Amino acid sequence: MSYDRALTVFSPDGHLFQVEYALEAVKRGTCAVGVRGKDVVVLGVEKKTVLKLQDPRTVRKVSMLDDHVCLAFAGLYADARVLINKARIECQSHRLTVEDPVTVEYITQYIAGVQQRYTQSGGVRPFGISTLIIGFDVDRVPKLYQTEPSGIFSAWKAAAIGKSSKTVREFLEKNYKEEMSKEEAIKLTIKSLLEVVQTGAKNIEVAYMDEDAVLKQLDSDEVERISKEIEKEKEAEAEKNKKAGGSTSGVAPMQE
Repeated sequence: MSYDRALTVFSPDGHLFQVEYALEAVKRGTCAVGVRGKDVVVLGVEKKTVLKLQDPRTVRKVSMLDDHVCLAFAGLYADARVLINKARIECQSHRLTVEDPVTVEYITQYIAGVQQRYTQSGGVRPFGISTLIIGFDVDRVPKLYQTEPSGIFSAWKAAAIGKSSKTVREFLEKNYKEEMSKEEAIKLTIKSLLEVVQTGAKNIEVAYMDEDAVLKQLDSDEVERISKEIEKEKEAEAEKNKKAGGSTSGVAPMQE
């Protein structure tokens, strides 16, 4: 039927199938995670495996929009590049017009607005990406927002997008704590990605922003160190559970 192909035609049960197909494109993209702490906000992404002769600097999933705002995405790289360029221009335009940097919520609303416009016009298609946007405003409170291809945006304490995002989100719901320190937030981000990243720490990229609103990148050695620490904790927990199970099963049943 035409509603399956046309962007501007609703199906009889109220669906816009092209928008839903765009969400499927997001689910095929590599995973990205955002975690908000007490005075820090962290982004972690699963890097695609780079070909032997390819320059890894040209394949980035974390991009700066302004000095104090950063974005990670899941979905189509080409769509992300176009949306990131639009957002960067809006950031600079805002500075020229009102002589103040954008707030994190303002640029999130702008990105979500662009995504929504591409769901309501003939001759275009929705952006096949979801985004996680982090940053600090003048109040020095960490912010984390998520946008979707439909144009929805919302604030989160911890969020996941891309492949296996449901599994990661469930993990975050179980392990997230309020008022986490920088170390705890970084550790939770890496731990949640290790749940779904088969190749381990070498394909994980982590960046964080604290009160100085400057994005800092964790080097691969540091990510590897934290990953090994997490693995040791898992092994210790498994050993502890094994011993607890053994002592329980070793108790002789009471005789009447």
